[in-house]
Order: sequence, then C-alpha cells, then structure tokens
Amino acid sequence: MTEGKAEKNIDLPEGGTIVLMLGNPNVGKSALFNRMTGANAVVSNYPGTTVDFMSGTFIESGHIYTIIDVPGTYSLEPRDAAEEVAVRMLRDHPDATVMVVLDATKTDRGLYVALEVMERGMPCIVAVNMMDAAHEKKITVDIAALQRLLGVPVVSTTATSGEGVRNLAEMLRKAQVADIGAIAERLHGEGQARESVRGCDGCGGC
Repeated sequence: MTEGKAEKNIDLPEGGTIVLMLGNPNVGKSALFNRMTGANAVVSNYPGTTVDFMSGTFIESGHIYTIIDVPGTYSLEPRDAAEEVAVRMLRDHPDATVMVVLDATKTDRGLYVALEVMERGMPCIVAVNMMDAAHEKKITVDIAALQRLLGVPVVSTTATSGEGVRNLAEMLRKAQVADIGAIAERLHGEGQARESVRGCDGCGGC
C-alpha cells in the first residue's frame, strides 16, 4: 500500500479482505493492530483532513487481510473530524469485514457503536479487549452470553500480552452479518438465543 492513498483506493492482493478495526477511543485498538500486523503497517493521512490512520496486512490460513485502524468513535453520528472519517471509511468499504473492539471494563459503552455498525448489514466480529484490566478490577465478562446475544463471533483478547490475538485472527473468516431483529428479541427476552458451536471458541453459530 502507498502512504497517503485514500482508503477507497487501497489496492488489495487478489482474494484479500479489508478489515475495518473500529471502536471507541482508548480501547486498545492500536495495540491490537500492532499485534496483528507487526511491521507490515503504514501511517496515512485521510485525504482532505488532518486525521491519520494506520493500515497493515497479515496472512492467516493462506488468506490475506488488510486491516485499517479506524479513528476512534463513540457513534456513527459524527461530532468531530475523526468520527467523520470513521463513518466515511465504513461508507467507502461496504463489503469490508468490521472488527468491533470493546473495552472489557466498559462493554456497554462500546456496544452502542457496535449495534450501529451491525445495522448496516456488514459482516462483524467482536473483540473484547483489555481483559487483563477487567480481571484487575474484578469485572467478569460473559463472552459466551454476549456471543449468543449478538449472534456474531466474540473473542476475548489482551493486546498488551497477545492473549487471544491468534484466536481472533483465526476467527476473522467466520465474521457474520448480525440479525438486528433477533438481537432486539433477545434483549427483550423473546425468541431463543442462538447456541454457539460447541468447541468453537468465538464462533457466532456459523
């Protein structure tokens, strides 16, 4: 990739997949990005703005992924330049997979933007990051319950130590389009939550 290119013009290797890594500010996205891409990353400036973003590649099971570290955002109703770029990136890459990164100590805050993304019908996977911080604060995150609620793969990670990062990379191929109607029913206790495949950590039931 060439530094300074517009995101919509990123050249992907044949058969590659764009992954938009999205989440609130300060959820450890950059650390997770660095763990997954290593030295294969460049910093670019979004055309027409002063907002920088990082992009990099990695290969998992023979498949090439290009990850774009989307500027942190609390909502898809932008209130500043960084959030505007985040929304434009989603618009420019409607066929991308979205990796929503949550702070394990504040999952409820991150779920707002996660549900906004899911409403767009894009394949999603959720990384519940900073699990070490959650343990230190004695906060328990029920990953299996969250996965049943959302119906997409949910993986716990600690980017600073690398815990769960390999599993997250392997599960990218199982990213799924969420059923917003079914999520609403489950939130209201109606219908039956989808069961994840036994023995498949992070699988949304594919």
